[in-house]
Amino acid sequence: MWDMRIARFTKDDKTPQYAFVQKDEQDGKDYLVVLSGYPFGAQPVEPTGERFPLDTDGLRLLAPVIPSKIYGLAKNYEAHAQFMHEAGHSDIAHAPEDMVIFSKPSTSVIGPDDPIVIPPFSHDMNFEPEVAVIMGRIAKNVPVEKAMDYVLGFTCVNDVTLRDLQGADPMWTRAKGFDTACPLGPWIQTDLDWKDAKISFTLNGKDVPEASGTTAKLIHGIPEQIAAISSFSTLLPGDVIMTGTPNASGSLKPGDEPIVHVEGIGSLRNVVVQG
Repeated sequence: MWDMRIARFTKDDKTPQYAFVQKDEQDGKDYLVVLSGYPFGAQPVEPTGERFPLDTDGLRLLAPVIPSKIYGLAKNYEAHAQFMHEAGHSDIAHAPEDMVIFSKPSTSVIGPDDPIVIPPFSHDMNFEPEVAVIMGRIAKNVPVEKAMDYVLGFTCVNDVTLRDLQGADPMWTRAKGFDTACPLGPWIQTDLDWKDAKISFTLNGKDVPEASGTTAKLIHGIPEQIAAISSFSTLLPGDVIMTGTPNASGSLKPGDEPIVHVEGIGSLRNVVVQG
């Protein structure tokens, strides 16, 4: 797979654009190399000739995609399943044998540095750092052995969850799908060691080691997830699969600064506000 970072951004609050993120070997800084169009479309894109440093005034990274749909896997790590049981959120002590798949709407997506808004009807909002898969091709009934051929790349995601509503509602629609529940970013990394991607999390500048892990411990691997989901739902370019959170989750409060880190991708920072 070719190695590239693809970002979506706006400058001076104008129309969002896409860019390659490239490091300048002379000064060591990252630059956005602006692209002519939409990298998920049928037409090829090419650089426009414009280039901006990432720290340019008025430049803001956006969620790298606005997917038609987002799927996630619950309890896809044994450590997280055990944590949920020990914390009193689940009657089951171990991860289920079959995949537990849920969805989030596109309206839940936000980007780097955007606020995560605690709804007034919830009093226990939790973080869940994960690796997200970004689809690059239409995928339907994809076999496991060919699943990765349909992937464009990967990004960081925080599967923000209203834990109190998750326990109270028979469905997870409100708990997982509220506005701002799906921070994505900072960009799409096309080449990643997806079999052993290291996930970590910091809260207010402090490492939260109990939330860390690696995709090497996924119960259902990424190719298996793509195959299973594409068996019942057509995945479109730009659609997102959240692969699971590796270990413990925890509460978010107004004023908090959660940051999801994935080795080989980068860091996704947000802030928390009260709605």
